[in-house]
Amino acid sequence: MALTQQEDIEKMLVCKTHLGTRNIDHRMKRYVFRRTADGIHIVHLGKTWEKAMVAARAIVTVENPMDIVVVSQRVYGSRAVLKFAQYVGAHALAGRWMPGTLTNQITSKYLEPRLLVVTDPRVDSQAVKEAAYANIPVVALCDTDSPLEHVDICIPCNNKGKE
Repeated sequence: MALTQQEDIEKMLVCKTHLGTRNIDHRMKRYVFRRTADGIHIVHLGKTWEKAMVAARAIVTVENPMDIVVVSQRVYGSRAVLKFAQYVGAHALAGRWMPGTLTNQITSKYLEPRLLVVTDPRVDSQAVKEAAYANIPVVALCDTDSPLEHVDICIPCNNKGKE
């Protein structure tokens, strides 16, 4: 099992998943390995891998994959969201988040998911806030400056790159 962890961490290194931002949220300090000379925080990839495994266990516990909603309002995250939803069988919402999707039963786009996955809790803050109102667990890909309010499982990584 350590061999697959090592291979996964090497792939994350190639994709530059470990590069954070110059700013840091106080709750993300535990995931930071160190800070470079020019001020960029480096994410600890061992902890990223562990949190990814925790998130995978949470995703597997949902009986119906259509009860998982994957959200991204970022341009570079939309392709990843659509691919993830295709392979897992989840419901993808790439692009603009319609307010009230999780809380307003009158709207035509109303959903009652069992799990919400977001690519950036800062950009997708409306979705995270609505999930908190509806008691829906949230899995988020978080950079070093991401707010962790109402995020249940945080996967520390670089969520601002094209890769």
